[in-house]
Amino acid sequence: MTHGSHDYVDDPRNRDILIYVNGEMKRREEATVSVFDSGFILGDGVWEGLRVVDGHPAFLDAHLDRLYEGAKAIAMEIGLDRYALTAAIESTLRANAMHDGVHIRLMVTRGLKRTPYQDPRVVVGPATIVIIPEYKKPLPETAEKGLKLFTVHVRRGYPDVQDQKLNSHSKLNCITACIQAYTAGADEGLMLDPHGFVATCNSTHFFIARKGEVWTSTGQYCLGGITRSNVLTVCREASIPALEKSFSLTDVYGADEAFVTGTFAGVVPVREIDGRKIGSGQRGPIVERIQSLYKDLVRRDIAARKANTVSA
Repeated sequence: MTHGSHDYVDDPRNRDILIYVNGEMKRREEATVSVFDSGFILGDGVWEGLRVVDGHPAFLDAHLDRLYEGAKAIAMEIGLDRYALTAAIESTLRANAMHDGVHIRLMVTRGLKRTPYQDPRVVVGPATIVIIPEYKKPLPETAEKGLKLFTVHVRRGYPDVQDQKLNSHSKLNCITACIQAYTAGADEGLMLDPHGFVATCNSTHFFIARKGEVWTSTGQYCLGGITRSNVLTVCREASIPALEKSFSLTDVYGADEAFVTGTFAGVVPVREIDGRKIGSGQRGPIVERIQSLYKDLVRRDIAARKANTVSA
């Protein structure tokens, strides 16, 4: 059975969660938006995924930076400043008495439209803000056994077609890549850039290790990943050469190790790509070390956030 890095341990407590919808807490079955909402009609909006550790969202500042930058790029007013939005996230966690092992989906759309049409000027209200907190932990075996990837035909395109830096609700290219990957018996799709070099995966960022070095793409054709950036940081802090560069599938197939990164599961090894076993086909020492370094960085970020909360 195939699974992706986002597979999780099901938790019955999620049946009773309260969801933030435009300032109100709604039970799961009541948490709805209008059929005239810009997100439903057109996928017009931006979003973030957050991991809650010891009562605090990890790397919240970086996630909010990306959210507000994306909103500005599409000329969308969120309607709350980052302090008010942080307070909304915190109130949602308090309303659910959530402290750890939680994943948050923060979604902002352009809001209600007067009629189903793409022009933003037919919006008749403020942005729609939804915060979904769920008890969600990655499957433990995912971080140990790793994933199978399949190189899909769907490319990560040029920014003048759809800028990959935007974490928008419009994810149809990634969905198509995901479908092709699981139809081929893989867990996730490996996507190339317009020049045929490796770009990223359909829902995570991709890395390889070769001869003691860690490589990832140039970043020109993928989302500005928070975990991706953090992994580059911890590698350089630990004197592991970490390069952002163009490389091909030939480099990938001959790699010693490979892994993907994402907010939900952190650092996940890759054991097979396009039917080729990567390295030993098991989690290798570099990936295991980076997993440990990343977990330590999460702890440091949470400790700093708790210290700032106390001092405030």
